[in-house]
Amino acid sequence: MSTTPDPLAPLGALPGVPEAVDSVRKAVDRVYGHRVMRRRSNEITSEAALRGARGSAVLSGAEWALEEVRRRSDFSGDAEARVVGAALRLTAEAGQLLSIWRQSPLRVLARLHLVAAADSDAAAGRPRLAGEPVDEPLDGPSSAPALPDAEEVAGRLEGLSRIVVAGSSAPALVLASVVHGELAVLRPFGSHNGLVARAAERIVLVGSGLDPKSVCPAEAGHAELGRDAYATALAGYASGTAEGLAAWIAHCGKAVELGVRESTAVCEALQRGAA
Repeated sequence: MSTTPDPLAPLGALPGVPEAVDSVRKAVDRVYGHRVMRRRSNEITSEAALRGARGSAVLSGAEWALEEVRRRSDFSGDAEARVVGAALRLTAEAGQLLSIWRQSPLRVLARLHLVAAADSDAAAGRPRLAGEPVDEPLDGPSSAPALPDAEEVAGRLEGLSRIVVAGSSAPALVLASVVHGELAVLRPFGSHNGLVARAAERIVLVGSGLDPKSVCPAEAGHAELGRDAYATALAGYASGTAEGLAAWIAHCGKAVELGVRESTAVCEALQRGAA
């Protein structure tokens, strides 16, 4: 009986990818082994969620300090405030969608966009149709890949959905990187695509078992690496070349490791009684 090939399996063997996967695994294991994690993991999870949301907002152009995000309660003001509010809502929502992701990833993506857009987009929750623009005024560096048309978006979303539902033997980092990269390049919705892509990456990392307590905020790591590096790595993914794909996966791996470093610092602060 023939079996359907796993399209992601070859990506795990690209030059540099096995090393990135191993490095991420070791970093995650270290933070999970921290003595504070064994007693106060809920606090680490909450702080990681805040830092991840802040990082995702930074990548979408809202460069707020962490303490500003922490103290604010009203995010209905200017464009930056709305981006930060959307990032916070998505981070909270992502944890509620883990059980649905493997059965219906497109449903989850629709929900994520609906939550991010709130009442600001009449087309919230559905992929854009032919001729509909993408409006992300604070996002989208000038080097962003060309916008795929609606037909290509629909086909690639369906392909991505099949991979998620069927499962993959590829490491969690590879799957998370592909999900993130596809959504960021396709920009399937009329707005908030970067925020949705990064929330989906979080769902994969948590749901795969790599980061089950959601204490490794890759979004914070992506922000630390910087918007220019993010755009360059994403352009590599969009190129479809082996080198570009490997560079994007390695970039995502470094982001996870930097997220681990954030949470390790929180653990250390809690251990000292400074937080």
